Amino acid sequence: MYLNEVKNLLIDVLNLGDAGQALDAGSPLLGSLPELDSMAVVTLIGALEEHFGIVIDDDDISASTFETLGSLAAFVEQKAA
Repeated sequence: MYLNEVKNLLIDVLNLGDAGQALDAGSPLLGSLPELDSMAVVTLIGALEEHFGIVIDDDDISASTFETLGSLAAFVEQKAA
């Protein structure tokens, strides 16, 4: 559930269009998607907070969180629990 919702938000925030449909849990994010720059990360965090009703503190954010789509989805699931 979380994986597809996070994927769809990522596609929307980064304007990936149809190319984003190829993303899966193992797809690398940071350093692999040129669209995912620092401003996009901030925008994505806001979208995740709004969509899932969660609060993401600065201390919660690390490079490993954004390593893959799967790691990001797992992070969101843990925050929503």
